[in-house]
Amino acid sequence: MKKINIGNGAILASEISLGCMRISSLPLKEAAHLINTALEEGIDFFDHADIYGGGKCEEVFAQAVGMNPRIREQFFIQTKCGIRKGFYDFSKEHILSAVDGSLKRLQTDYIDVLLLHRPDALVEPEEVAEAFTALYNSGKVKYFGVSNQNPMQIELLKKYLNHKIIINQLQLSITHTSMIDAGLNVNMNIDPAINRDGSILDYCRLNDITIQPWSPFQYGFFEGVFLDNDKFPELNAKIDEIAQIKGVTNTAIAIAWLLRHPAKMQPIVGTTNPNRLKDICKASGVNLTREEWYTIYRAAGNELP
Repeated sequence: MKKINIGNGAILASEISLGCMRISSLPLKEAAHLINTALEEGIDFFDHADIYGGGKCEEVFAQAVGMNPRIREQFFIQTKCGIRKGFYDFSKEHILSAVDGSLKRLQTDYIDVLLLHRPDALVEPEEVAEAFTALYNSGKVKYFGVSNQNPMQIELLKKYLNHKIIINQLQLSITHTSMIDAGLNVNMNIDPAINRDGSILDYCRLNDITIQPWSPFQYGFFEGVFLDNDKFPELNAKIDEIAQIKGVTNTAIAIAWLLRHPAKMQPIVGTTNPNRLKDICKASGVNLTREEWYTIYRAAGNELP
């Protein structure tokens, strides 16, 4: 597994991360097998959120690895906060409380990266700054980031923060490419030219913010996976063709397509199947040519101007 510099060197970690949103559905023995498989494959970055499984996913993770100080140093833990039942909450009080809850469930003294989960329309950046400073000074959180935020939302936070935003977790897959489409269709009077997110891809590259694509196998908003889906015959035919040439599965090609982008992203994969995870991890050794990357992009139904 190749390593990447996250946040321009803040963290050196595996270029693929295991998302733990579904591990609460697994028996403890199976969860342990999944996590051990990830570690054996070279994954050392694990993504959580306080709402995953109502907090149970963090608990299961800690139990599955047999959390202790020696084991804790073997990997990075990222978690997210800010989503509450029916509303979002970036208040200082909630951020501090949420982190304490995650630390308790994860059975650890610190979190490597804390992300603000979804934009809070009522955010008071001064409070976020106070919370981040308190968490950093206490040693509870080492680094900070956001999820699903556009450039101006990040700039608003940066005005007050004393700590760098090193990660932005965004939905991105071969069939969900709006942040790429807009950059290819500049000055065109067509739908793909619509800039829906403020050029977030270029913004993150300019500011050394690592993008973590979530739902890398999904189309739409949790509508289903595009791989082996009859709705995407041309795309699957092309992915399967390239997978055969490279000697890997279609899952590896879907991730390799993201890894090929020069933004040096870190995809979050959420499979709970150890064998599927092994197949996915082979993406780290796949090098797509520029022609192959564009061929896959066009096979997904995208037209070049």
